[in-house]
Amino acid sequence: MAGGEARERLAARRQALQQRSTELRERLAMHGAALAPAMDWADRAREGWRWMRAHPWVPLAAAAVLVLRRPRMVWRGVWWAWRGWRLWQRYAIWLDALGVRPGRRVPGVGGRAGRA
Repeated sequence: MAGGEARERLAARRQALQQRSTELRERLAMHGAALAPAMDWADRAREGWRWMRAHPWVPLAAAAVLVLRRPRMVWRGVWWAWRGWRLWQRYAIWLDALGVRPGRRVPGVGGRAGRA
């Protein structure tokens, strides 16, 4: 009977695929264990961000305390951040011309040309 043989072959194939799937899941779990610390850090960072969004007054209050207690330090930090930004912008033009600016996408390359 041809139908019975086909069913047996399919059952054997299904069992082999299930065994292979089990092996692949175990291998993935083993390799994924190495990423667990990084994923834990990412989870903590995401939870911290959610907490900050739920309590926006905390960073505002901290900034206000800094401005009131150490205004010179705040202005110095703002000044250095501004200088760093301007320096980045100045050298970004050169890096673009050389084609080595990190994080910059070239239109038409990598399938993301249509995205804004």
